[in-house]
Amino acid sequence: MKKPPREEPRDELTVTPPKTWAAGVPAVVHALEYSLEQTHPRQTAVDLLTMNQVGGIDCPGCAWADPAPGHRHRNEYCENGAKHINDEATTRRISADFFREHSVSDLGRRSDMWLNQQGRLTEPMVKRPGRDHYEPISWIDAVGLLAEELKSLDTPDEAVFYTSGRVSNEAAFVLQLFARAFGTNNLPDCSNMCHESSGFALHETLGTGKGTVSLQDLHHADLIFLVGQNPGSNHPRQLSALEEAKRNGARIVAVNPLPEAGLLRFKNPQKPRGVIGGGTEIADRFLHIRPGGDLALFQALNRLLLEAEDARPGEVLDHDFVRDSTSGFEEFAEHVRETSWPDVLAATGLTRQEIEDVRDDVLGSERVVVCWAMGITQHKHGVPTIREIVNFLLLRGNLGRAGTGACPVRGHSNVQGDRTMGIWEQMPDSFLDALRDEFGFEPPRAHGLDSVDSIRAMSEGRIKVFLGVAGNFVRAAPDSAVTEEAMRRCRLTAHVSTKLNRSHTVCGRTALILPTLGRTERDHQAGGEQFVTVENSMSEVHTSRGRLKPASPLLLSEVAILCRIARRTLGDGPGHLPWEEFESDYGAIRDRVSRIVPGLHDFNRRVARPGGIRLPNPVNEGVFRTATGKALFTRNTWQPPHVPEGHLLLQTLRSHDQWNTVPYTQNDRYRGIHGSRRVVLVNPADLAALGLREKDRVDVVSVWHDDAERRAEGFEVVPYPTAPGSAAAYYPETQVLVPLDSVADISNQPTSKGILIRLERPVRPLPPAH
Repeated sequence: MKKPPREEPRDELTVTPPKTWAAGVPAVVHALEYSLEQTHPRQTAVDLLTMNQVGGIDCPGCAWADPAPGHRHRNEYCENGAKHINDEATTRRISADFFREHSVSDLGRRSDMWLNQQGRLTEPMVKRPGRDHYEPISWIDAVGLLAEELKSLDTPDEAVFYTSGRVSNEAAFVLQLFARAFGTNNLPDCSNMCHESSGFALHETLGTGKGTVSLQDLHHADLIFLVGQNPGSNHPRQLSALEEAKRNGARIVAVNPLPEAGLLRFKNPQKPRGVIGGGTEIADRFLHIRPGGDLALFQALNRLLLEAEDARPGEVLDHDFVRDSTSGFEEFAEHVRETSWPDVLAATGLTRQEIEDVRDDVLGSERVVVCWAMGITQHKHGVPTIREIVNFLLLRGNLGRAGTGACPVRGHSNVQGDRTMGIWEQMPDSFLDALRDEFGFEPPRAHGLDSVDSIRAMSEGRIKVFLGVAGNFVRAAPDSAVTEEAMRRCRLTAHVSTKLNRSHTVCGRTALILPTLGRTERDHQAGGEQFVTVENSMSEVHTSRGRLKPASPLLLSEVAILCRIARRTLGDGPGHLPWEEFESDYGAIRDRVSRIVPGLHDFNRRVARPGGIRLPNPVNEGVFRTATGKALFTRNTWQPPHVPEGHLLLQTLRSHDQWNTVPYTQNDRYRGIHGSRRVVLVNPADLAALGLREKDRVDVVSVWHDDAERRAEGFEVVPYPTAPGSAAAYYPETQVLVPLDSVADISNQPTSKGILIRLERPVRPLPPAH
């Protein structure tokens, strides 16, 4: 068994020039180095050679789609996927002795990286009221303790049931079934904090909350927009798809406040040209846009397309599509023609010529795809921005045809599957009706709490029990101090987890750690060895089978844990739900799902086929389930954020060596940052105006109209080509700066990409560096 680090890493910042290409041989080397630090060569090989293969383990990292069976590389994974899967498969273990040695207070002072590096959780633990240490507890007692707390609530709405996208479809379905049988729709999830704006915008305009493209569409597009995303670090396998698109003649436009190595050039380590050659240039154009300027950009492009149609009637817009398949065009056109060029240029920081050059790319393309990620969704006007992107696609009929479409790129393995399975506080009546008809109880109809509103409710004492399944809610949520205080007000907090994280150190009066199997491990139940299913960003549902021996004989699967809690809590409650059958045989869960979720009929048989099931998307069948029965053009307004002199607009982001809230190292080699994560990246001209130099120490202070000061202390300044007037810093260290009330209009998603800040010299001496 490999030993975990005993001491925190020291912050010793070194800055090198940013990389101008991504992947290549260094990606292979770094992946293997990290993997072998965590586990032994044989286990590493088992993980990597079965990952993303038919009948193998689905990568627990991002939700990027796999090539069709027969077209997958033997090494169908990226650097970050390899790190993530072997981070889970680590041979390091946390026992009861660890918790006797380390109090909750001590663990609360540790870094995210140190907590994660301690290894796999191996047995249930409880922190009793008034105690500062976790201690062992049996599964029977742990499940009973949680069940009794739930049954003692005055109303089911005093509990919330949170999940991240790491859970399987089967676990997600069981969780939402339990919550609704218990009597609440309080089902917050990680989508609330990443792509909620996408769901609201796409539902309103197209009648579906999901993207409309497949890998084949990307491969055969003429023009691809990559807006507010960094594929090289956050979903690296997308670069392989973009490489193929380029080889097929596509042009690519990257729109981002920072230049990213993966969008400059990609050296595919699985092909000779990526090892000994120069690789493939990805972006033909890079629009160095100001944070939040994307709505203005697409509105300007839409105005230019209308004007091009005026000049060449009948040659620019797809009039048949607009007439037959859309509504609201006249109102949209009248509005967008009033777009002010001075306002556009101020909001975007671009020149008119740059925007007109992109217009020319559009006019020369028959098939266009727009991809976006959290650089779009995590702004106050995230929903209107995506609606304007839809307007752009509708004008030339770039929806429902091969090589076209809307592509929200989701960054968590099964986050889309969670929604398909019913994890949403606002599920439509059609789903609830199907649940009622299948199980014989009336689900609650009132909308529940999302992540932000759950924090508010905990702060106000209206939530007494928090159950989290996977994820690291405390670190993923905004306004860290407020979130932590809210969690501590709960009577009981419980987390179903594979590894230790910050959320385990922020306890209610009573706290439970319920350790679970990882996706890499074999799952034996009374009905035999089980598999689970997941859904990727392109609506493909397929199997995932673990191959490794469980990290501990005391681990239970997520499905088993939830079924036991439900059975103990509900007893012979509504519908006499078959929890024991579900725990014994996950096929029984899929049989029920097949009668509830459209497109998953005959689920068990169809998902076992190589490649699984592609869920139907009504848009690709010419069907728009909107209020008008057609795709909807919208009128969208925007107001650039006011940035006073001496202030900057901050976006939070992930380093390359990180997965969600978990940093694997303190490096971000593509950006040239080594040895520290407490850095703030600022345009050199802005640094000069602020009188700051490289490696100056500053506190980052966010400015919000509630007058409360939010401060992230002890950062070092790094000159970097951010868009003028903006800055960037790593998540989750800067979540403390995101006010709970700073949310996107309509979707209530935290605005982690648009925080007004100032940089101050430290107001007190810095603590010793770890």
